[in-house]
Amino acid sequence: MKTLKITALVGLVVLVSACEDAAFRELGPDKTIDRGIDSKHLSQLQAGIWVDPNGCDHWIIDDGVEGYLSARLDKYGKPVCSGVAPPTYTAGDFKKGATSLIGDPI
Repeated sequence: MKTLKITALVGLVVLVSACEDAAFRELGPDKTIDRGIDSKHLSQLQAGIWVDPNGCDHWIIDDGVEGYLSARLDKYGKPVCSGVAPPTYTAGDFKKGATSLIGDPI
């Protein structure tokens, strides 16, 4: 029974390792592209600002299926803490770029 479990585990690892495509191995995943049904570059979606519990801003995009969050940084790489909203709240219509499966705005 132990041999069967080890064989099954090795087979599973080999099977899953084959899921990686050549572009991923060479360049890594391109995280600037939405890969949903109506995929588009993230710069074409509407971003909002979520304020973390410390009061610092994060860019947020929700396209209905996937969500994206990134720290908002100044030109020196330091966090921006603008006070645009209270901590743990969002500002802006970050769901504006979302569409339903038939293409109507949600």
